[in-house]
Amino acid sequence: MPLQKNLSYIAQAVVLGLAIAFIVTYLWPEIARHETPAVDVRQTPAPLPAIHPASGPYSYSAAVDRASPAVVNINTAKVVTVRTHPFFDDPIFRQFFGNPKDLITPRKRIETSLGSGVIMSDKGYILTNHHVIKSADAIQVSLQDGRMAEAKVVGSDPETDIAVLKINLKKLPVITLGRSDGMRVGDVVLAIGNPFGVGQTVTMGIVSATGRNKLGISTFENFIQTDAAINPGNSGGALIDAEGNLVGINTAIFSRSGGNQGIGFAIPTSLAESIMQEILQHGRPLRGWLGVEAQAITPQIAKALELEKSEGVVVVGVMRDGPAHRAGIQPGDVIISIDGKKITEARQALLAISSRKPGSRVKIEVLRNGEQVRLEAVAIERPPKETVPNP
Repeated sequence: MPLQKNLSYIAQAVVLGLAIAFIVTYLWPEIARHETPAVDVRQTPAPLPAIHPASGPYSYSAAVDRASPAVVNINTAKVVTVRTHPFFDDPIFRQFFGNPKDLITPRKRIETSLGSGVIMSDKGYILTNHHVIKSADAIQVSLQDGRMAEAKVVGSDPETDIAVLKINLKKLPVITLGRSDGMRVGDVVLAIGNPFGVGQTVTMGIVSATGRNKLGISTFENFIQTDAAINPGNSGGALIDAEGNLVGINTAIFSRSGGNQGIGFAIPTSLAESIMQEILQHGRPLRGWLGVEAQAITPQIAKALELEKSEGVVVVGVMRDGPAHRAGIQPGDVIISIDGKKITEARQALLAISSRKPGSRVKIEVLRNGEQVRLEAVAIERPPKETVPNP
């Protein structure tokens, strides 16, 4: 009897459950339609982890905060004499009015220009471009914290467009050097400077190329090319990596309009820092010089010299009584190696010789009349750019 009663209760429960399921399915059919997805997809866990606002690629504010205090604005001023009107040179005018120099006093006015610089040492040394401070009679440096100071030129190198300034202020922010030699095409960089005098500005881009040369900007070219916006006033400013380390000194732009067109050039810190150290130690960079002029071998030159291969560079001029002349180098010689390194273009020869200190012995291998000749020259100090004589 108890068994029959239990079975009756179970049957009633089953019937009740089926009835409830029927009613739910009838009233809310979407509950019963649960489909298996066609493919499994990977979803991020919820909630998403918080992202620090200063960690790239979302923001580079941490890098800017680290580097920007060490980037300064540079204002220069120089006194120029205003040229008199050209008709004062006319002979007829002089016939009636005499010498215009006795009649008119030349006018003078002040020209100002803008640039940027980077504080490299807490002793007040600032790195900038030579063309920013060239011929300046007065230089004023403005820091991000509002302080201003008069700057003195410690030294300058027109052949790399590098200049070193000195200010006397305490508690200076100093930038951290990065490894410019390790920069690769595609790396993110930021340019900090004072374009058009509007105030400190930061622009972002990537490294477009490294080792750019043959641009005609300076004698020794090894530029980082970037599409970060660089405009007039940015010269001498900082090119930093995504962590705020200095990798270059902004120097020039390629532009048909005078404004940014996405092609800017910066001197890598590996070069700029070495030039700065030599200026601080010796007052100028010390470079080797042999007094020889060379150019690339064209097919026409190779044919004229009866060369089997267009390798090396041909000597087209030798400075009389210079190191190369005393070593026996002659016009028409083909330089194929310097200190054991093969030479394929004139720029390589220039860099190989200039990298040697004055007094160093330079081993040169030349091809003369089809035979290899080994010579040795003693380098002397390279004359200033303005006084380098033609061979």
